[in-house]
Amino acid sequence: MTEMRTLKVALLGCGNVGAQVARILIEDADALAARTGARLQLSGIAVRNVNAPRDVDLPQELFTTDAETLVKDADLVIELMGGIEPARTLILAALRNGACVVTGNKALLAQDGPTLYEEADKAGVQLSYEAAVAGAIPILRPIRDSLSGDRITRVLGIVNGTTNFILDQMDTTGAQFRDALAEAQRLGYAEADPTADVEGHDAAAKAAILASLSFHTRFSMDDVHCEGITSVSASDIAAAKDAGFVIKLLAIAEKLTDADGTEGVSVRVHPTLLPREHPLAAVRGAFNAVFIEAENAGELMFYGQGAGGTPTASAVLGDLVSAARRLVLGGPGRTETTTGHVPALPIDAATTSYYIGLDVADQPGVLARIAQLFAEHGVSIEIMRQTIHRDAESTVESAELRIVTHRASEAALAATVEAVKGLDVINSVTSVLRVEGV
Repeated sequence: MTEMRTLKVALLGCGNVGAQVARILIEDADALAARTGARLQLSGIAVRNVNAPRDVDLPQELFTTDAETLVKDADLVIELMGGIEPARTLILAALRNGACVVTGNKALLAQDGPTLYEEADKAGVQLSYEAAVAGAIPILRPIRDSLSGDRITRVLGIVNGTTNFILDQMDTTGAQFRDALAEAQRLGYAEADPTADVEGHDAAAKAAILASLSFHTRFSMDDVHCEGITSVSASDIAAAKDAGFVIKLLAIAEKLTDADGTEGVSVRVHPTLLPREHPLAAVRGAFNAVFIEAENAGELMFYGQGAGGTPTASAVLGDLVSAARRLVLGGPGRTETTTGHVPALPIDAATTSYYIGLDVADQPGVLARIAQLFAEHGVSIEIMRQTIHRDAESTVESAELRIVTHRASEAALAATVEAVKGLDVINSVTSVLRVEGV
């Protein structure tokens, strides 16, 4: 009987996800060996502090601060340190040493993915990163493999659990943003410094990765238009609910043709109104979901836990088993599927709808003037609702208008809003949010 091959696995980082990966590698060693055809030996875990307390009880002798030496002797490297450096240097060293790499580092992939892909191609090894987007949800491999014979036209994703939890709390309880954020922090969904989440940066990194795979072109963070949720108010949430919408922070990548006839891809992250009957509108709490539109497959949705140690570890182990099987069976590594270059289009080229909240003077002819101005800019109004406000301490009456437009170019819609602000009957523009799914 032929003795089973042993593959050395180096783990870089032992945080929430890394600790669970190490636990599974040790506890499920026999099952993983049966699936891969090789023993996966956890050769070491590189950390900053070998004595730091951890939620998982792991053999102390596995821990080291010498990541460089650990990487040199590995067949497979799992990078879960996060950040740009030293993760980038260690991954490049691993690839150049002929090791396959599994990473969940969306920030690094979004910033410098092309360099890593090129090094993996040169070495003929596998670079996998399923855990970089949407936690446990298998989304990157289905896009890369299952839909490789189709043409994806659009991707809409709720890919940040923290912001989805905050917006869901605001929608279901009427909480203000700051109170919903405090609850997210209390429950461990948000960091003490939540900037990367609430400003949309985390979702933007994931949007760049999704766009790169979906449209076979390398996109970076610089190609993503990014807006966070800090300006979304409880009144915005309530008005959206009253009109039959829910507000979500969406990552969107879609193929478009701009006014000059140039075909490209718009990649953007921003708060978005969705009709409550849209599948993504039902994604609650800290869950994630990605909605894909393809020419032949039609509409597909992938849903599940988007964060957490054990769920994300599942995605890491899936990549690890795939890479290990490639080492056992032989053959070239699989990294990306770029086949050309489709330009990234600016936000002005996007086609969307707007929800616009206006505080206006309650007097004859106001609605007609607003409607005429919209028409002059080539923007059609789909829904207009008016609520009268009477101030007991003043004889002045005002009205709140809520307008939902038909789809138009972002440039036309933005120009319309600027023109509306100049009307003497407009007291203020209370909110401007994009609408999808109508």
